[in-house]
Amino acid sequence: MTTTTEDPSPSIFRYVIGFLLIGLAWGFTTPFIRRAAVSHKPPPHPILSTPAVERSWVKRKVYGTFFGVTDLLRNWRYALPLVINLTGSVWFFLLIGKAELSLTVPITNSLAFLFTVLGEWYVEKKVISRDTWIGMTLSLVGIALCVHSKSR
Repeated sequence: MTTTTEDPSPSIFRYVIGFLLIGLAWGFTTPFIRRAAVSHKPPPHPILSTPAVERSWVKRKVYGTFFGVTDLLRNWRYALPLVINLTGSVWFFLLIGKAELSLTVPITNSLAFLFTVLGEWYVEKKVISRDTWIGMTLSLVGIALCVHSKSR
């Protein structure tokens, strides 16, 4: 005789924390990634000036892409927020296995937008306009309506 045991559903508190962490990881890190990419000054790579690379379109693209990616990843100001951002994607993948998809996607994307605005305010000292505050409020109201409609 086999008994089947269902995994207990996580509490709503755990879902809320998951949504917030994903939104924070996706949204708040984006201004840090942008700032690092804008201020990035890659070192020269002499191999890109060799005749063999300059003659070949494929070699130019492959070497250029390789050095572009490795130079950015060596910059901790870019790599650290990128790793946190990608960690949010892993959390999202884990969360959609448990939470309802029609709630998870709009909630996490809306929270990412909200945290991006707050991140720009923090990193770039951008002033948050009245219209943006209204949009952020409407996003939160929309999230609340989605959650309310599913809880009936």
